[in-house]
Amino acid sequence: MSQSRGNRTPFDEIYDQPDPRAYFSTLGRYGYRTPHHAQPVFRRLLAERAKSGRVTVLDLCCSYGINAALLNHDLTFDDLHAHYASPGVAELGTAELIERDKDFYAARRRADAVPVVGLDIAAPAIDYAVAVGLLDAGFTENLEAASASPAFLRAAASANLITVTGGISFLSARTFHQLLQAAAEPVWVAAFVLRTGTYRPIADALAEHGLVTEVDADHTFEQRRFTDPEEQRYAIAAVEAAGADPAGKETEGGYHTALHLSRPPQHLATPHGSFVRPGS
Repeated sequence: MSQSRGNRTPFDEIYDQPDPRAYFSTLGRYGYRTPHHAQPVFRRLLAERAKSGRVTVLDLCCSYGINAALLNHDLTFDDLHAHYASPGVAELGTAELIERDKDFYAARRRADAVPVVGLDIAAPAIDYAVAVGLLDAGFTENLEAASASPAFLRAAASANLITVTGGISFLSARTFHQLLQAAAEPVWVAAFVLRTGTYRPIADALAEHGLVTEVDADHTFEQRRFTDPEEQRYAIAAVEAAGADPAGKETEGGYHTALHLSRPPQHLATPHGSFVRPGS
C-alpha cells in the first residue's frame, strides 16, 4: 500500500452491503463530500478529453458507482443522499430498490453520458452498480495482490480518463503499472489524495509511462469530518510528517484532499489549475 490508514476509521462494512443505503447514512453523519467536489472537476476533464475523441472512464475503488452516477446523470451528491434517505426507499428490499434505481437513473441520464468501467474489491457494491446501469462493466479484482485478468485488461484498455476519489490510500504503483501498460491510448489520471500521505510513489510510476503529475496544493477539498479526537490527532501529525501545514484545514476538524492530475506532456497546454475552481 502507498499509504497506511493509521488511525483512520475504515468504514469497511458499508461497502459489503447489497445496496448503498448504509454508505450514505454512515458517511453522511460525518459530512463526506469528495464525490461532490469531484463532480465538476471530472466533468471539465471529460469535456477536455472529448475534444480528442471518444472518452471511456475507469473509476478505481468505485464502490457503488457514485462517481459514475454524478458524471453521467443530472444529479448532485445531495440528490443521492436525499434519494437513499427517503422513506419510500428505506422500506424497500434490495431487489425492489434495484428495479426502482434502474428507472431513477435512466430518467436522469445525460445526453453526453460516457462509458464507465469500475474496479473495486467489494463485490456487493460492484454488483449493485452494474445492476442499476451505473457501470458499463464492473470488476472485483485486487491489482495490489494479483495480476489483472485478461477480461479486465480488455475493458480497461479503452479508458483514457482514470478517476479516483476515495481509494488512493489502498493503491500503489503496482496497480497503475498494470493499467498504463494495458492502455491503448494516452491516459489522464485524476486522483483526490488525502494530505495525510504521499502520492509520490504513484506519481513516479506514472512518470515511467510518460505522464507528468501536477498538484494545486494550495486548493484543497474537505473530505469529511473526523470521527473522534484521536483521528484528528493522527491526521494533524500525518500532514505535518508529509511536510504540509494542517492549520486552517485538518486543525478545523476534517480531512482534506488535493487534486493530483497526471497527463502526457503534449496535453499540458490546458493548465492544471483551470480544473480546480473555488466551489468545486
